[in-house]
Amino acid sequence: MVEYNGDAELSRLLRAASDGTRRALLTQLCQQGASRVTDLANYYDMSLNAISKHIKVLESAGLVTRTTRGRTHWIEADLARIGMMESWLASLKSIWALRLEKLDEILNHGEN
Repeated sequence: MVEYNGDAELSRLLRAASDGTRRALLTQLCQQGASRVTDLANYYDMSLNAISKHIKVLESAGLVTRTTRGRTHWIEADLARIGMMESWLASLKSIWALRLEKLDEILNHGEN
């Protein structure tokens, strides 16, 4: 089995992003920037308590950060942490690209 550098950390990130609602939250935060917790709850038609639970999971993995200004809580995606997942996925893509190139060679040029 191939070990990925930072495997435990990557596993933690992937677990946090394994839920569809949390992935949708990350997507929205990446696209639109920091958002108020109340706006996120309204957008997803969820109770404040439900959205807060999802946000806490993302926070504990370091995928989002919370800033409090007065009584307002702002949530923002941590793009560097998201980049860790992206890098791992890119490495998988490159492995498959090499395999497909080899298959193309075999199919089009015969095996040497």
